[in-house]
Amino acid sequence: MFLKSLNPIRRVKELAQELRRALEQRDRALQEKQRLESENALLREEIERLQKELEGAQRAARRQAAPFSRGQRKSHPKSPGRKPGARYGTHHCRPVPECVDEEIPVPVPKQCPACAGLLTLERIEPQYQEEIVRRTWVRRFDIPICRCTQCGKRVQGRHPLQTSDAIGAAAVQVGPEAVTLGVLMNKLQGLPHADAAAILKQGFGLILSRSGICRAIQRTARKAETTWHALREAARRSELAHMDETGWKVEAQLRWLWAVVTDQITFCEILPGRGFAQAASILGAEYAGWLIHDGWRVYYKFLKAAHQSCVEHLMRRCRDMAEVATPAAAHFPLAVKELLQQGLSLRDRYLEQKISLHGLWTATGRLEAKLDRLLERRYREPANRRLAKHLRHERPYLFTFLYCPGLVDATNNLAERVMRLLVVIRKNWGGNRTQNGARAQAILTSVLRTAQQQDKDAFQLLVDLLRSPQPKLLDIVPLGPLTPAESAPADSAAARMLVMTTSQVTDTCADIPLLPDLLSAPGNHIFSSA
Repeated sequence: MFLKSLNPIRRVKELAQELRRALEQRDRALQEKQRLESENALLREEIERLQKELEGAQRAARRQAAPFSRGQRKSHPKSPGRKPGARYGTHHCRPVPECVDEEIPVPVPKQCPACAGLLTLERIEPQYQEEIVRRTWVRRFDIPICRCTQCGKRVQGRHPLQTSDAIGAAAVQVGPEAVTLGVLMNKLQGLPHADAAAILKQGFGLILSRSGICRAIQRTARKAETTWHALREAARRSELAHMDETGWKVEAQLRWLWAVVTDQITFCEILPGRGFAQAASILGAEYAGWLIHDGWRVYYKFLKAAHQSCVEHLMRRCRDMAEVATPAAAHFPLAVKELLQQGLSLRDRYLEQKISLHGLWTATGRLEAKLDRLLERRYREPANRRLAKHLRHERPYLFTFLYCPGLVDATNNLAERVMRLLVVIRKNWGGNRTQNGARAQAILTSVLRTAQQQDKDAFQLLVDLLRSPQPKLLDIVPLGPLTPAESAPADSAAARMLVMTTSQVTDTCADIPLLPDLLSAPGNHIFSSA
């Protein structure tokens, strides 16, 4: 047996087999190495591409205005401007002025410029020129100073055009129209104090310092504070409100600017926190109207309110997730986005009277069933799990706008538009990063935005307010609670559609409570967070 095991021929065969197996393993290892090297090269290229995209996105985010480059140019771009011929569209021109301040006769030419012949007059055509007067208008008030013969009290007269009773060292003042123009440039157009002062000097010859404009803005805000408090009370009485918040720096500390927007008013306030206490200080903890917001959980502590979570915020979140996810992981956010878009399309079909109210609610139930099936699944991606968790919380408040069509908005765009203006103003100093400046910013933004919503002349409102001896309540504050149908202009298409929708809801389903005060009744929490 020992000699048999030492057979050299057999041993050579065994070693040859081992060598062949080793060579095969080496070949497989070389192939695996080549595969890994090729994958590594592809991953490096992908990392470089993503790094370039990230750097470009970071540069675009740091720019103060829109990106300077819109990316790759089109190979055959369309020519700019309107197209000639019938494709031009509707022609518009400036209307003829109703009042003419100056009439200037134009002399007749002496001779024909082509042949030097005599000219005969056929007709006279008018041409109008609308111009501004670049001049500072100076008024002098001769104020009588009197003394009472009985009590000896000093009494002085006051003209309706005056804004102050100060005389002596403060006898030279800036008029209310110049102050109002400075306020509008700073609070509506977002111009710094220096730019506003430069425009007043270059345009009207009025020399005014930056500090002078700042103090004038503070005086205007103090006079408008009564109206500001009344707007807060009007917001608490409203039956439908949009609410949003954004960060704000006051004395180098993080604060939060809160905005409540209804169909008629806008109320803003800068507060030290972002919790329910700050939100309740504006709307009141017992607010029981329709509340539309971006899904921040603090808002759901308004237990008596009927909620609508902003659909646009969720669609934007799903779109952003799908752009960076793998094809398999992007299926869930894309499905949610498609579901929400179907809800918006369903609302539009109902408002266009293409489907009935019963058909609307039946289709809404099917959308909710689809969403429930999506949320029953388990997802591996952390981003999808977070989205699913958020949607499970938002599930009762996503389709309120379909159960109450025409009464509740699907998005929070009304408040978002106010925030866009304030974010632009936030970039400038404007005096709004001090305690007094932040309060003036909130007061004047509330008054000016409310005047714009009601198509009121904000310029004239501030001029009348500055000329008033005492702070007064401006006529932009609603006197009582208004429903969404009553708050819209009577001749607007939205009002007509709203009345039609309300009448259809009332006639078709009179036994279904739709108003927030009915929804918040005991035992009925269809849309409330109680």
